[in-house]
Amino acid sequence: MKLPHPLTGELFESPVPPGTGWPEDPAEPGTAVARSADEVVELAVGGLAEIEARVSVCRACERLVEWREDVAHSKRASFADQPYWGRPIPGWGASEPRILIAGLAPAANGGNRTGRVFTGDRSGDWLFAALHRVGLANQPTSEHAGDGLQLHATRMIAAVRCAPPANKPMPVERDTCAPWFRRELELVLPTTRVIICLGKFGYDALLAGLSSLGAAVPKPRPKFGHAVEHQIDGVTVIGCFHPSQQNTFTGRLTEAMTDAVLTRARELADV
Repeated sequence: MKLPHPLTGELFESPVPPGTGWPEDPAEPGTAVARSADEVVELAVGGLAEIEARVSVCRACERLVEWREDVAHSKRASFADQPYWGRPIPGWGASEPRILIAGLAPAANGGNRTGRVFTGDRSGDWLFAALHRVGLANQPTSEHAGDGLQLHATRMIAAVRCAPPANKPMPVERDTCAPWFRRELELVLPTTRVIICLGKFGYDALLAGLSSLGAAVPKPRPKFGHAVEHQIDGVTVIGCFHPSQQNTFTGRLTEAMTDAVLTRARELADV
C-alpha cells in the first residue's frame, strides 16, 4: 500500500523504489546494484554522485537488507501513516566539505524512514540542534529529506549505510560496506580539514579508511576520547561521544560538550 510523504504528499511504497520522486533520492531505476561484497568493490568507483546513487540501492548484506525492509513494512506505530525509505543511506551535505562527521549507521526508524543520515531520531535531533547553534546548519531540526536543511561546509557519512538490528552491525557487514566509505572519504579528503568521529565505531572506521588510502596513521593507533584531537596527514581528527540517548540522558554527553567539539572543528577548519 502506498502512503503519502509527510512533506510532499506524494504516494510511495515502502521501501521506496529508486527514481520514483522521493526528495533527495540520488538513484534512478537503472542505477547499478551491488549484491555481494565483491560487487561493492567493483562499483565503489567514480564521482560523488555515482557513489551516493549506488550506495542507496546496495543489497550486499542479506541480514541488513532483510532487517531494513522488515522495519519499512512493519513501521513504528507513531509513523504508521508514513512511507519508509527502507534503503541504504548515502553520505549527505557539502560536496567539498571542510568538516566531515563520521558516525556508525542509520537508525531503523530514523534515517531508514526519512532517507537522510542522522535525520528523524533523537540522536539526530541532538546533533542538528548543535550544528545550528554553532552556525554549521541553517535550521535546528532535521525531520525529513527535502525539509530545506543545509549544512555549511560540512558533510556526514556513516561507516555502515543500512540500519542494523539493535544498532550493532556485524564485522562482516562493516567490512562489506567499507569500500563505499573509503571511496567517499577519498573524494572529500582534498578539502577536508577536520573530521569529527561520533563514537568509537565511527572512529575506528575512519582510521581504517584513512590507512587504506595511504595516510600515515600512527601505530599503535591513537585512542578514542571525547574532544581528543589527533593530527593525521594534515587533517585534525576529533573524537566525540555519540549523541545516543544512553549518553545524552545520563549526562555523559551534554549540549555544552557537543557545542565545544563543533566550535573547535569550525575554528580549525576556518569555516
